[in-house]
Amino acid sequence: MYYEEPFTQDERAVLARYFTNLDKPVFALINLPEVVKGALFARYSRTHKSARRLFLDEFLIDADLGIASIAQQLGTDDRLVSTERAEALYNRVFSEYGDDSVAQLGGVHLACEQASNLLTKVLERGRLAAYLEQSTRYIYYDRPLGDRYRYFVPPELLTAGLETEYRQNMDYLFETYTTVVGQLVPYFESAFPQGPDDSDFIWKSTIRAKACDAARGLLPAATTSNLGIYGTGQAYESLLLRMRAHPLAEARDYSNLMLDELRKVIPAFVKRVDVAERGGVWSQYFSDIAERMSRHATEVGNEPAARPEVILTDWDPDGERKVAAAALYAYSDLADDQLLDAVDRLSPARRTELIRSYVGDRTNRRHKPGRGMERTGYRFDILCDYGIFRDLQRHRLMTLDWQQLGTRHGYIAPEAVTAVGAAPLWDEAMTRAAQFHSLAAERTNTTVAQYLVPFGYRIRFYMDLNAREAFHLIELRTTPGGHPDYRRICQEMHRLIRDQANHHTIADAMTYVDHNDYELARLESERRSATKRRAAGIPEPVV
Repeated sequence: MYYEEPFTQDERAVLARYFTNLDKPVFALINLPEVVKGALFARYSRTHKSARRLFLDEFLIDADLGIASIAQQLGTDDRLVSTERAEALYNRVFSEYGDDSVAQLGGVHLACEQASNLLTKVLERGRLAAYLEQSTRYIYYDRPLGDRYRYFVPPELLTAGLETEYRQNMDYLFETYTTVVGQLVPYFESAFPQGPDDSDFIWKSTIRAKACDAARGLLPAATTSNLGIYGTGQAYESLLLRMRAHPLAEARDYSNLMLDELRKVIPAFVKRVDVAERGGVWSQYFSDIAERMSRHATEVGNEPAARPEVILTDWDPDGERKVAAAALYAYSDLADDQLLDAVDRLSPARRTELIRSYVGDRTNRRHKPGRGMERTGYRFDILCDYGIFRDLQRHRLMTLDWQQLGTRHGYIAPEAVTAVGAAPLWDEAMTRAAQFHSLAAERTNTTVAQYLVPFGYRIRFYMDLNAREAFHLIELRTTPGGHPDYRRICQEMHRLIRDQANHHTIADAMTYVDHNDYELARLESERRSATKRRAAGIPEPVV
């Protein structure tokens, strides 16, 4: 089912020392310093290469990383001996003390490749792990991987006898993507000529990001991605239990691949996952809830009315009053209710001054006020295309959940696609996808049919976040280099906090929210990166 990347015998000999397998899409990184693992995963997001190929091509021969010397230091030590001793200790803690928190102390870098975009959302759902996913704005999806384009073939569609039609529809979407992105690149090159001080790399990277942003709506949810995860044993156990209860076969099968690799490096932490009376019962608990809630949802109806793109559905009218009291808490000896009474005795101007003092003099967007800002929150209902949802879903510390991806909410059509005369191609691709989605839903179910839906179709989700989280999300996602669509959504969230919730002091404290529009915003980011490379003596990458 998965493409097996070819390596020479010499390459396999090297890779075997640093990766737990050479033929599967899931593998762990071993015998490497943490900084090297982090650098490898950071580079991962901006290349079409697999982690193992990337390691061979860009990390192995780099003397600065010291990989060769690391290999020499490994010597003849038997890693299994030290691993077995560690496992014995952890098993004793688990069995004698029942302290699950020890599973937070062991971590693994796990590479998860050839995962559909439906699966990546499952993998990234957990809060207590770090994720870095391949970006759709830095690589073109016009290259096949093995014998097909980069898409996953769901087993459910094979069973339903839809394999041939499915592959035809997937190939059509990727071929249309290739055609459209090929028209967009020269269009943007003409619209935004290369500046005299910009290198080929800076300019072409910017144009590529612009073209990829506009064309990615054609990519289906079956599009595969590479994902780097760093998580503790506890985080992986929780993830695997959810995956084993998932309605998609891909998620269940992939959980077995992950479990096999994790047992090579942290076996004690995941030993309960497939034990019937432990992890089995836990996974069944999740499945039972999903089944019951699906029935309840059917009973209450499922005919959505028209709504704006962003709605503020819930907030606390007394939010700023409570934030003012919470801001004082760590600096006072008074109880929470006494502080609320004290704040009530302040004039509006003094209360505003108090909150501004708590925010402080912010010199960049990473300077954020403390936990007092967590005393009030906002719940937004958002309807946007799946591509933008993918970007916003990464903010996992807030409470965020989403509905199934389908075609009933319609799709977006970027202005640039119309400008190059590709709107008929775009509309035809979306129409064909919707028709096959309906057939797949009839022959399987709506959960499986999600694979057929292009990123350009809209999905509904909510974001429930406190004011402190709002600082981070809204300021980050309105920076000039961001995608214009998620910039628009976060700009509206900021406006609603100020004008609908009437939290003017909190909204005004978000001084790094950018409400301007930019035509080639990524250019400045690439220029800054080039400046940093020059300062560090790093040569300009090859285009």
